Amino acid sequence: MTDTVVPLSQLPKGASGTVKYLTVQGQVRRHLLDLGLVAGTRIESIRRSPTGDPTAFNIRGAIIALRNEDADQIFITVDNNMEEKNEGHK
Repeated sequence: MTDTVVPLSQLPKGASGTVKYLTVQGQVRRHLLDLGLVAGTRIESIRRSPTGDPTAFNIRGAIIALRNEDADQIFITVDNNMEEKNEGHK
């Protein structure tokens, strides 16, 4: 199975993945890097607000809320075990 790279905003609640790269620029990029969002970091979707934006993620033991516009620019590979679980529910 090949690794599928998707935007972080598409990670379902309860799923986890690994950061591959960021396309965001400027101060927002610097802030995300300071929070630990670097290639290889494991990230888990914890909860989504009732309106769907922002979403809370577990990043290196800290709960961080990110807006969809920022999460759209963070690309991850979804953990295989979560892909298999999601396929079983289709």
